[in-house]
Amino acid sequence: MGTESGKVLGRLMEIGLDFGLAVLSFFVVIGPLIFFHEMGHFLAARRFGVTVEEFGIGYPPRMLTLFERKGTKYTLNWIPLGGFMRPAGEDDPAIPGGLAAAPKRVRFAVLAAGPAANLLVAFILLAIMFMVGAPEQQPGAEITAVQTETPAEAAGLLPGDVILRVDDLVIDDYSQLGPYVYNKIGEPITLMIRRGSETLEVELRLRSSWPEDQGPMGIGYQPVFRVQSYGFFQALGRATREMWSLMETMARIPALVIEQQIPLRFLRPVSVVGISQLGGQAIDTSIQQNAAWPIIQLTAFISVALAITNLLPIPALDGGRILFVLIEAIRGKRMDPQREMVVHFIGFAVLMLAMVVFVYLDIVDPLVQ
Repeated sequence: MGTESGKVLGRLMEIGLDFGLAVLSFFVVIGPLIFFHEMGHFLAARRFGVTVEEFGIGYPPRMLTLFERKGTKYTLNWIPLGGFMRPAGEDDPAIPGGLAAAPKRVRFAVLAAGPAANLLVAFILLAIMFMVGAPEQQPGAEITAVQTETPAEAAGLLPGDVILRVDDLVIDDYSQLGPYVYNKIGEPITLMIRRGSETLEVELRLRSSWPEDQGPMGIGYQPVFRVQSYGFFQALGRATREMWSLMETMARIPALVIEQQIPLRFLRPVSVVGISQLGGQAIDTSIQQNAAWPIIQLTAFISVALAITNLLPIPALDGGRILFVLIEAIRGKRMDPQREMVVHFIGFAVLMLAMVVFVYLDIVDPLVQ
């Protein structure tokens, strides 16, 4: 009885720790990214002479007004998450000096400045990460999990094994493993693996069908990393390549789902709950490894994702508003502001409904285990 109670207590403490880390990451990761996004909009608006009624730290309700300068109230608000920028006349071109009354190029610049700020933040974070120490990918693919009743388990593969070669293919990059294996479905293959200081050869036959969250072998795998620090200019170069890699990976996600390299459910957007879970996991990894790179890397990834998501041509998002500016430039005349406002309102309502659905899914079927 005592042993069972101890297990329950231990599990409750583990759940509490995971929840605490998730909440912490919500404010540590998401809050600053929202703040810098809004700061991008704000600086662009001020640069081009658009009146800004309020720039707030945190979300309303308002705690106090810090000061007022050039018609802008700088406020501190009760909800400690990021911030916001409220321009004058966001949807009403009849208001002089407002955003909607500004020329097309100014509206485009102000709207694009938020996502641009997130991309800049991601780049700076990655450069810092490479200077203080970041994982450098090595040849091979490290096995992270071996599913039960699978070819991998039958062959004796273990978590921590590093796959160096499949048949005659040397694995210089872990991404080579998936395409090769999926081209050999139902056939026997030979793996050369490194287990500690030993090098072994293992034979197995790939299965032709498998559960949704598995693959032909029944393993999870990841790149092999070695932590390395770089000088300033080298770090800038590595950050540039990493930014490109992040955006390329995001663009390839639908193709990876079609190729069944990742489950279909991973294609769904992640809500703030899911992002908090990812952040909690990254903070836990940073603590365990006594390294900053896991949380810095995740924050940079989320910052890039936030920029790309906001640039999608969806009403109410920056990309949706930019789309109306581009349509206006092509047509040579403006769409009725009232109609545009209705479109953005409907888009906002749909986004809020979708967010509720994604929050629910991240609670009952979390992508982060």
